[in-house]
Amino acid sequence: MADRTVAELRQKIAQAHEVIAHLIEKAAYNGAEAHRALDYFGSDAFDRNFLPWPHPEEGLRPEDLNAANDD
Repeated sequence: MADRTVAELRQKIAQAHEVIAHLIEKAAYNGAEAHRALDYFGSDAFDRNFLPWPHPEEGLRPEDLNAANDD
């Protein structure tokens, strides 16, 4: 059962990678963050701090952040 779950999760990650690539292409967005996301979701590595905003248990959620202050 565990091997099947791992295999299905790997397939789901591969699907996520394809969806992200398609959305980036459709939006004609080719920035560094887009490539960072594709690289991350295309690898087996896990980075707890991948998201550019605090974790829910740390307070602010993405919609609470002021994107106008991004550089």
